[in-house]
Amino acid sequence: MALPASLPETDDETRIEARLTGAHVNPRTGLASDYLNHFSEAIMLLEMIRDLPECLDEFLLWTPRSYREHFLASQLSTQDIAIMAYDTADPVVRAEFDEIIAAMTSILTTVAATLRATEQHHARVRLAEQTAGWLKPLAVLAAGVINGGASADIDAILSRAP
Repeated sequence: MALPASLPETDDETRIEARLTGAHVNPRTGLASDYLNHFSEAIMLLEMIRDLPECLDEFLLWTPRSYREHFLASQLSTQDIAIMAYDTADPVVRAEFDEIIAAMTSILTTVAATLRATEQHHARVRLAEQTAGWLKPLAVLAAGVINGGASADIDAILSRAP
């Protein structure tokens, strides 16, 4: 990962790595796992619809956020570091991550539209549970990219989804 340009030139690699780690950014990838919380919340709500139908309304309030939008809205003291690290991350790693996030976002927005149009509770529950099953492997895959794991074959991951 290229070193962020706005850090003082006197910082050595160890200090930069410490700042990134303190911001919960993986220094090898420039990505922060905190962003996945945005998707984990949606997955959790989908899983709860069976027992708590009111979670559907809460799920339908979920809106997609880009990595940058998530951190700007987070009000974390380290949000600037997380955004800067993302912006300077290896373009190949970032593209792989963004592709997974785009797939998750597409699934969630499509399913939300379908759930809005579906009136039967049992159909909503079935779709919500299936969707959570599709998203969990993608979230694991995204976490793997964040943590610097080797590129995975998305088709192989999805073939193991429930």
